[in-house]
Amino acid sequence: MNALINRRRWTLPLAAAALVAASLAPAIPAGADTAPPSGVPATVSADPLPTWQVNGVVWSMVTVGDTVYATGNFTKARPPGVAEGGAGEVDRQNILAFSLTTGNLVTSFHHVLNGQGLRIVASPDGKRVYVGGEFTAVDGQPRSRVAAFDTATGALVSSFAPVVSNKVRAIAATNSTVYLGGNFFNVNGKSRTRLAAVKAADGSNVDTWRPTADDDEVFALAAVPGSDRVLVGGRFQKLNGATHVGIGAVDATNGGSLTWKSTPIPAKKSSKEFSYVTDLQIVGDTVFAAADGEGGHWFDGRFTAKTSDGSLIWLDNCYGATYSIFPQGDAVYSVNHAHDCTSLGAFGQQDPVFYQRAIAETVKATGTDKGAPGTNSTYSKQPIPSLLHWFPSLAMGTFTKQYQAAWAITGNDGYLALGGEFPRVNGKNQQGLVRFALKNRAPNKTGPAAPAAPKAAKQFLSTKIKVTWTATWDMDNNALTYEILRDGTVIGTTTAKSAFWTKPSLSYTDSSAPKGKHTYKIRVKDAFGNTATSAASNQVTR
Repeated sequence: MNALINRRRWTLPLAAAALVAASLAPAIPAGADTAPPSGVPATVSADPLPTWQVNGVVWSMVTVGDTVYATGNFTKARPPGVAEGGAGEVDRQNILAFSLTTGNLVTSFHHVLNGQGLRIVASPDGKRVYVGGEFTAVDGQPRSRVAAFDTATGALVSSFAPVVSNKVRAIAATNSTVYLGGNFFNVNGKSRTRLAAVKAADGSNVDTWRPTADDDEVFALAAVPGSDRVLVGGRFQKLNGATHVGIGAVDATNGGSLTWKSTPIPAKKSSKEFSYVTDLQIVGDTVFAAADGEGGHWFDGRFTAKTSDGSLIWLDNCYGATYSIFPQGDAVYSVNHAHDCTSLGAFGQQDPVFYQRAIAETVKATGTDKGAPGTNSTYSKQPIPSLLHWFPSLAMGTFTKQYQAAWAITGNDGYLALGGEFPRVNGKNQQGLVRFALKNRAPNKTGPAAPAAPKAAKQFLSTKIKVTWTATWDMDNNALTYEILRDGTVIGTTTAKSAFWTKPSLSYTDSSAPKGKHTYKIRVKDAFGNTATSAASNQVTR
């Protein structure tokens, strides 16, 4: 997606060793969330905001101003809180737009794609959005796998109608040129091998641009602003006939290969064992990349690199395929199904397996990799970011039969939007689209889970009563306050940090309990005053 709008032999080569020796920012302390310690980036709230829904899957989104354009495979849209087929449902076939601030459908943008859309991006000036996919018509007019819309009027651009022979998965746009990637071999009647460029003015071929992705699909493109470079990501092992596994750079004018120094994507081993780039987003001089891996412990996390030469900045080997990525300020968000983040010094593989389907990390590197190298990786102990405390719950979807949740993420400096096939968010019905906001724009009502009932025991040969319990956790606050209640009255407080994978044992000694029978409860409170209270303990006699 274009990011110019708002988004088992292991070896350690010399380049990787140099990275390890590079100076790193100080490690991020625990507690990075909506109310973090000083110097730590705050995340958006975990509160899902009311957003229109779809009845299928959203594959890609882009934000222009306050408007989010979304494409995928769906036929209906409906208001938040409304069940499928309910009041207010309207036709929307594979493309729609909604307000990032309100979540409301943009009714003036109403078009029909006769096949699914796979990628949607915007021109740098925000005057157009381009959609690519598998469709052959838009609003009944011929459009062969790619089309453009005017953002001011919402109209289909009549002068832009390239003819692409097969699916378009990747698009990057400048104000004058549109770069296409996918699995096609002909554009406007001329031979092209999975990569092509057309003129924004009339959709005709840029004949000087003919790079080739020689052996597999292109999934992501990004045009580097103010530069002659176009970044290419996907499943390929070669670009322009030379080895460039999953990621590379080509000249924006003639398509020739340019320097790319890092090797974040491991070389393919078989048809079932490989990694590939799924998304590229550029901010300043840095590209943020998402990856998917097929097979045991193949790289499917995230990495950042210098747009100028591909030098690696950091590589996060947290396992669980990553589908889309979005940097926002000092945090970077991604949608995935993370299940083993040992690389980040966070949660390891759970039993049964637990999938966290959206995560946030620091933009900057803060340490070195805590886990073993991935399969076929050329990196070990490379720089990594820190995992931030933002863990919304997205339910697994079934529409695509791939059993994932979110596939796309976009936003601006105050909001995030997630799209996919999830049926619920934080346990409440919300299908396919959802928004989140920074705390100053969010209700901040997502509170901690209720702790289990504490245990109370009179200490041996003493009048003191010891109350013990296990800490609970909160989706967007790491530090929680616990109030100890004796017979309904607060007698003490303590604070502890926790996450879903690390919930410490806590205790409090009641030294002033009067004679008689007592029970205890634990009331937990987050930074915004949201509370949850445990059931009562066993009864104990003083």
